[in-house]
Amino acid sequence: MKIVSTFILVFFMSCKELNVAPPEPVYPIPSQRQMDWQEMEFYAFIHFNMNTFTNMEWGTGGESPKQFNPTELDCRQWAKSFKDAGMKGIIITAKHHDGFCLWPSQYTKHSVKNSSWKNGRGDIIRELADACKEFGLKLGIYYSPWDRNHADYGKPEYLIYLRNQLQELLTNYGDIFEVWFDGANGGTGYYGGANETRKVDKRVYYDWEATFSLVRELQPNAVIFGDAGLDVRWVGNEKGYAYPTTWSNLMRDSVYAGMPEYAEKYSSGQTNGTHWVPAEVDVSIRPGWYYHPEQDGKVKSLKKLMDIYYESVGRNGSLLLNFPIDKRGLIHANDIRQLQAMAKQIKVDFAHNLSRESKASTSSYRGKGYEAKRVLDGDNKTYWATADNVIQASLTIEFNQSTTFNRFLVQEYIQLGQRVKSFIVEARNDGTWREISRETTIGYKRILRFTDVTATAVRLKILDSKACPTISNVEIFYAP
Repeated sequence: MKIVSTFILVFFMSCKELNVAPPEPVYPIPSQRQMDWQEMEFYAFIHFNMNTFTNMEWGTGGESPKQFNPTELDCRQWAKSFKDAGMKGIIITAKHHDGFCLWPSQYTKHSVKNSSWKNGRGDIIRELADACKEFGLKLGIYYSPWDRNHADYGKPEYLIYLRNQLQELLTNYGDIFEVWFDGANGGTGYYGGANETRKVDKRVYYDWEATFSLVRELQPNAVIFGDAGLDVRWVGNEKGYAYPTTWSNLMRDSVYAGMPEYAEKYSSGQTNGTHWVPAEVDVSIRPGWYYHPEQDGKVKSLKKLMDIYYESVGRNGSLLLNFPIDKRGLIHANDIRQLQAMAKQIKVDFAHNLSRESKASTSSYRGKGYEAKRVLDGDNKTYWATADNVIQASLTIEFNQSTTFNRFLVQEYIQLGQRVKSFIVEARNDGTWREISRETTIGYKRILRFTDVTATAVRLKILDSKACPTISNVEIFYAP
């Protein structure tokens, strides 16, 4: 009888383990469009417009369309360069603050249809959309809400114009992955010849609720970028880094205050943020956003570009790296050379995942399906998790032999929310554990760099978490 009872108990426990419930989400959590965007990680910004031909960063709005005339424009060169570098998409300045449009908009004369390029019969957005399709890249649209050319800017009538142009951009060029609204709004301008200063309250003037609804209707899978974001937020600087503590959670409805206060106070996100609004890191490969021939020798060094990569993608952000197109309509050879060097170095740094040749164990796990080994299976849809009441736990990676490494990559299963508030990484050598890094947030991806460490094991210790941790991936590398 005792043997039968024991068998029933073991059978009952086995069945219970086979049906372990997943952790409850810790809100906010990402939408599918945000997950698709997050997984892109690294994509290109293209600044190319009237400013390219006036050698300015911000045009006045009074320029003649005839000034726009790229002599060798080749969107395929752009797309191939980015595809070869492992980038996943391109966002282009379809309309900057000066109001000049890179497509033949039927709602303004201030566009390529009145330029010298192709005798007014060209469409750069079409050529880029076709190049993106050819090379398997996603297309994004930058659209400045400010328009220093349009006579109605600052008046209610301008919103009709803005939405008509969004209708053109978001229906004529296929799928769009991101719609990028610049935060610079209002000031001096041509304004149809008025040549005056016009101020707007950017929080209310554009009737963002209706404008965003139009984007959702036309491109339901596109993320919407803004200062405080609807789907994606500005990281708060243009220097190329996210912060050592970066939450995707944001108190979007209560903390948004515009620039520069927003950058100083809120760009790291908040532990108790009410909305999921992850950070995008935008930075140019040169000092300026637009092409200036005097900056041909000022392209960022490989070291700087790698710092940018590790401090953006490696800090729970996505990297939007800008390339100024020159007057020919091409990416300059100096920029391509540095992009190729960066892409090569990224491949070298992450060439061989040392954790694939190891075993994982943990101080605590939820049950079957949530074991430590899930962090090593190369599947981001599986994860190690603890029981609901366990917010401190450790995960140990045992090497087959003493191993040297200097990179540690860890990811949370963010579909259930960002959870980890603090953690440390330790290494074991000669039976002794020592701390090699102490950090705060993880999020979608955290990559740590440190001097060479030789050890027989590595341990991730979660010190504090909003709820039971959910870790989907751990990778360890030696970057020579």
